[in-house]
Amino acid sequence: MTMSNPSTHAPFHFKPWNVGRGILWGLFALILLVAPLLWTSSFAQTMLCQMGIAIIACLAYNILLGQGGMLSFGHAVYSGLGGFLAIHSLNMVTAGTLSLPVSLVPMVGGLAGLFFAAVLGYVTTKKSGTTFAMITLGIGELVWSMSLMIPEFFGGEGGVSGNRVVGEKVLGISFGPQIQVYYLIAVYCFICTALMFALTRTPLGRMLNAVRDNPERVEFIGYSTQHVRYLAFILSGFFAGIAGGLNALNFEIVTAEVVGAARSGAYLLFVFLGGATFFFGPIIGAVLMVVALVLLSELTKAWLLYLGLTFLFMVIYAPGGFAGLIMMNLRVAAFGKLRQLWTGYLALAGTGLAVVLGASAMIEMLYHLQLNEALGPDLSFMGIPMNVRSVDSWLGAVLALITGAGLFELARRSFALQWGEVQEEIEKEIKRRETL
Repeated sequence: MTMSNPSTHAPFHFKPWNVGRGILWGLFALILLVAPLLWTSSFAQTMLCQMGIAIIACLAYNILLGQGGMLSFGHAVYSGLGGFLAIHSLNMVTAGTLSLPVSLVPMVGGLAGLFFAAVLGYVTTKKSGTTFAMITLGIGELVWSMSLMIPEFFGGEGGVSGNRVVGEKVLGISFGPQIQVYYLIAVYCFICTALMFALTRTPLGRMLNAVRDNPERVEFIGYSTQHVRYLAFILSGFFAGIAGGLNALNFEIVTAEVVGAARSGAYLLFVFLGGATFFFGPIIGAVLMVVALVLLSELTKAWLLYLGLTFLFMVIYAPGGFAGLIMMNLRVAAFGKLRQLWTGYLALAGTGLAVVLGASAMIEMLYHLQLNEALGPDLSFMGIPMNVRSVDSWLGAVLALITGAGLFELARRSFALQWGEVQEEIEKEIKRRETL
């Protein structure tokens, strides 16, 4: 008998815990836990529910856009169809023809999203780039038109409604109070977010990044780019369907609007604003989406104009989204250089605020003239009384805009020089560390 030499065995390497990542996930769970305790009003808790649902939907969409480089114009199809199947299953539970806990109804939406993504995605993912985008747009319009043609399933213009308070209470939970629905959404949000983050660390997730960056090389080493895109599309549809199911449970009604182009466009717009190239970017985008669609739309009738201008500004000056801006400044802070830039940030913020106030005053006065002329010429903007018929009001807004724009440009040029010097110092520090 021969004895194996222990020295020939591969040495064991202990991989330490990523403490920073654990802290971040703990903070995420803590925020989900205490948020409804800090904002206790019914309106606030409804918004929190929508944010949780939007986080899942935006992260699901980002599997395609950010991780796979697939620009989809029709991803609301899978969240919407998941919502319709979920509301129909909820009605079957109410009628007694389906034995299923209400807490698992969103999983029906997830399985529905997975099924439709598997069926439609096989054709969609055969092409990439612009062709892929156009196919998703066509499928989205096709499903939306079907929603008006098949009222037996889609409910026509009124949609399909249901009742989530079904059966006996379990541990006192009936899902009647909004806070109970919130915590169900929070559990789904945390689990789905964790699963989608785990996907980015799997071989499929890494290969999806490779397909995004260099599909020719992926084909050269023996992988099918279409197969990788297809698997990612199915998984994205599954999580989007869960978001649709939670949305059906939250509002107890699903209408044709959930499969429309406006919902798909909102996913694209806010995922980009949040930062598609970073995992936490869509989470920021989801929060912004709910704030814009719920709060901003109530504050001003020109909210779509403001949203479009913000998107235009971000595309030109910050294509990495808000997450990209955060990471750039975290890099500067990690090297202890952020204190060199705070005066520049203050100058940019002050002059930028003057530009925003001047432009907003002009926009609000113009909208008041066009839409609310019957209410009289008086308008209150940011607590300041204005008269849309007065030359002084217009001159004040124009003066604030022009002055702010000129000072902002001076501040931007000065900040650009400061930023360049800081980046050079960081590169020198990196090279110095590499030589040690």
